[in-house]
Amino acid sequence: MINVALVTGASGGIGKAVCERLARDGYRVVATDLSEAAAVALAARLPGEGHVGYALDVTDDGGIASLLTKVEEQHGPIRALVAAAGILLLDDDGQRRPITQISNEEWQKTQEVNSSGTFYLMRAFLRLRGVQRLEGARFIAFSSVAAQLGGYRSSAAYIASKSAVLGLVKAGAREGAEMGVLVNAVAPGLIDAPMLRLSLDPSADQEVQKTIPQGRIGTPEDVAGAVSFLASLDSAYTTGSVIDVNGGYRMQ
Repeated sequence: MINVALVTGASGGIGKAVCERLARDGYRVVATDLSEAAAVALAARLPGEGHVGYALDVTDDGGIASLLTKVEEQHGPIRALVAAAGILLLDDDGQRRPITQISNEEWQKTQEVNSSGTFYLMRAFLRLRGVQRLEGARFIAFSSVAAQLGGYRSSAAYIASKSAVLGLVKAGAREGAEMGVLVNAVAPGLIDAPMLRLSLDPSADQEVQKTIPQGRIGTPEDVAGAVSFLASLDSAYTTGSVIDVNGGYRMQ
């Protein structure tokens, strides 16, 4: 049986690394992104065969349900869904806006992509697995070290949206268990990906690395490794959990 993994935000730094890792793990990857061209181009470069790319806006509830149904009809049941799409809105200088300066539009946009988008994906996936049970099904969400620490470079809107994901994962894990779906999350720390570079110039890396016990900024591949574990059979007794990928930047 072919194992299908659908990844959102696939053309981003972390999303791309996740797609590449899951392809190497033997998954048939369905790469999705706002840009169909970017998703299709990424799918064509992945190792292995049968990978495909589609446009997907994670704020489009109906579009999510339609695409998941289409994927299952054309490529088989989705065994792993990785909700990697996310957004961080900063000012023109790459600085977070304080709460007093966050507009309703910024707040709502951030929640809609990061928390509501994850909810729409989870709900659609659980509905499918509720109708057609699939042993080893996995839903993997993305939170952030910002949600755990209150953030430094991230806005309150981003922090709140990623905090919502932490609670959603626990609720999803309880309900998904009876359907055979494991629901977990990764919480990346400082990762050398486009989102971090919105607020951190590479010239500041040396100083920032001093705050991380492992002494380095993480890579997208570090995060992809955690996703690989959660998508694998090795995570068979892990649900409702969050894997911190932060080099010790935050220890619980």
